Amino acid sequence: MFIFIEKAVLGMALLRVLSGSIEIFAALLMLKFNSVEKALMVNSSLALVGPIILVLTTTIGVLGMGNLSLFKIGWIFLGVSCILIGVLKA
Repeated sequence: MFIFIEKAVLGMALLRVLSGSIEIFAALLMLKFNSVEKALMVNSSLALVGPIILVLTTTIGVLGMGNLSLFKIGWIFLGVSCILIGVLKA
């Protein structure tokens, strides 16, 4: 018996696995450096990874849905933009 996994879902899941792996690697780097200054540098670089993964995952999901109107797509990306503005301005 075969289990069919949609390509969009697989792509979204793989991006999240990649994101989680980067987070774990960053935590290990912080422990290895054992310095608050270097840990802050590593942590600030993660601030770039999160939004990029969010946008890519959302884009794959929206494209995978296929039958959305341009109006709904606009609302989705407006919501993602609000999240990014809130995170980047904090």
